[in-house]
Amino acid sequence: MPLAFIPSPSIGEIHLGPLPLRGYSLMLVLGIAAAVWLGGRRWAARGGEKTVVTDVALWAVPFGVVGARIYHVVTSSEPYFGEGGDPLKALFVWDGGIGIWGAIAGGAVGAWIGCRRGGVPLPVFADAVAPGIALGQAIGRWGNWFNQELYGRATTLPWAWEIDPAHRSEASSDLATYHPTFLYESLWCLGVAALVMWADRRFRLDRGRAFALYAAAYCVGRFWIEYLRVDEAHHILGLRLNGWTALLVFAAALAYLIAATRHASDSRGDADSDRLRRTGQWRVGR
Repeated sequence: MPLAFIPSPSIGEIHLGPLPLRGYSLMLVLGIAAAVWLGGRRWAARGGEKTVVTDVALWAVPFGVVGARIYHVVTSSEPYFGEGGDPLKALFVWDGGIGIWGAIAGGAVGAWIGCRRGGVPLPVFADAVAPGIALGQAIGRWGNWFNQELYGRATTLPWAWEIDPAHRSEASSDLATYHPTFLYESLWCLGVAALVMWADRRFRLDRGRAFALYAAAYCVGRFWIEYLRVDEAHHILGLRLNGWTALLVFAAALAYLIAATRHASDSRGDADSDRLRRTGQWRVGR
């Protein structure tokens, strides 16, 4: 046992009368709230109404949660549909098990519906909310701390994470402390949020380029964090499935970023962004 380590919570939920309040779910809600808050501030700074982000989120969040759960269940189906599995538990999202790739895909579909209903260009909206999404991920990752899941290899580093025996996977060693990959990803996402906001101010990113930068930067961190994780996962050519997903999404985001930059106008901002800043007329339900 290292001299210093990150302890695990003694409980993962508290009861408010008959209703359980789970730490995992609480962190997801706080992450969503932070994403909407920061996205609303950035949208308002562009001349739009803060309520637009909330209205679009009413579509994006449910689609994102469903997409995240579907991705997890499909890529980790054994506990639900394998031998001795319980298919009903596929619905128990509060017990942990969501995939960010499914959340992004599902959330994008929901955001597209919300933006289309309000006449808001999706690329402009995505640029505004990209840092907020990264901030929300940084907060949401602390849900894994409450569930004692998604840790890395055994280590005695001062910031190692103590995992109770009941939560240790078969692939882990007898050592009680492991790499806190939830913390690594949380800190990385904070850095991604700061990077996108700085780059957006410095280079006036438009046409979906701020969102593409967020996606590419997140994938870089997710790839090396996946390398540390020891939870069960499907492997393809020796690489975890989520590692391959990170590589593919990174390549797509980088290609889009390069193509959009080459076709960007030399004038300051694109026509959509200029229209938003001049009139502030984009709003859901107008």
